[in-house]
Amino acid sequence: MQLHSDHADVQMVTAYGPGWIAVDKIEHQGNIVMASSGFLRPWNCTSFDSLTAEHFAALAELNAELIIFGSGAKLRFVHPSWLQPLMAKRIGFETMDTHAACRTYNVLAAEGRNVIAALILE
Repeated sequence: MQLHSDHADVQMVTAYGPGWIAVDKIEHQGNIVMASSGFLRPWNCTSFDSLTAEHFAALAELNAELIIFGSGAKLRFVHPSWLQPLMAKRIGFETMDTHAACRTYNVLAAEGRNVIAALILE
């Protein structure tokens, strides 16, 4: 699917498909963490099943207003106790499938929100 940004000043998802995502028209394969501020890095997990509480503790250290978690091709939830570091810092957290997470991230980033997307690509 091709997506279009209204704002060129924030990092946006410009396209996605099975196993890949384009951020500002540059294709990436593998799980990623990205922020509206321009932060982009591989996410050090191989799949949804490889996630641990430490992955979410690391996300809390990024000090976002909101984290959008794309759980892969289908909606899956992590254990609630893993979100304690986020709750302690009052960081919002939403789970959705990865394609929905890409669209939601774009809307929030275009609004100027301090948002992070943590995306599992399958």
